[in-house]
Amino acid sequence: MKGQRIIVTSGPTQGPIDAVRFITNRSSGRLGARIAEDALKRGAIVDFVYGVDSLLPDMRQCGPDAAGNLNAFPIVTVSDLCERMRERLTCGPVAAVIHAMAVLDYEPIERLDCKVQSRENEEWVIRLRRTPKVITQIKSWNPGVILVGFKLEVHKTKNELVRIASGALIANRADMVVVNDLDNIRGEEHQAWIIGPAGQILAECATKNQIAAKLNDLIAEAVSERDGG
Repeated sequence: MKGQRIIVTSGPTQGPIDAVRFITNRSSGRLGARIAEDALKRGAIVDFVYGVDSLLPDMRQCGPDAAGNLNAFPIVTVSDLCERMRERLTCGPVAAVIHAMAVLDYEPIERLDCKVQSRENEEWVIRLRRTPKVITQIKSWNPGVILVGFKLEVHKTKNELVRIASGALIANRADMVVVNDLDNIRGEEHQAWIIGPAGQILAECATKNQIAAKLNDLIAEAVSERDGG
């Protein structure tokens, strides 16, 4: 991966409600940061697109030559993410996109510029609309990029997770999907399966560090095959 530019998205997105309130996803960005750290150790150039309060890669873990290879791009909303991804995917060669960000599926239809006073209303009804699926646009912006998607589910069996990941591969034109269940994520413990284009299990992981290492191994192999190496 030395010298290859990759994009890693990480952390949550937000949907503003009023001047001080918003809805968001539960995401620390820890996994995305680990993936970026591992890629930087391998000599990759990393565009790190991250949400509010997301953890950043720890450059102390990446070696002395990695400092100049990290480009960090903060975003807040799904619209911000869409604009930034289109920009980064069309400004030069990109080997891979690792789309680990927790992207809101719904956002408030209306954003108020003021602060809604809680004493004035017993109820507050907020209407939501579906957000654009950024991952489905990535191959349109850069057809040759290797795309890795992520699927987080709840209370699903391994077979169900693999089936869901296989559907996501097709829907998003992805090359790999990392699928996991919230029940199996506790601190550094993070059970996940990396699913390939034919719906096959490419790797099974038990920790965040294993996900980062095995995923970057697979991306390096895919880049080499794509480029005829």
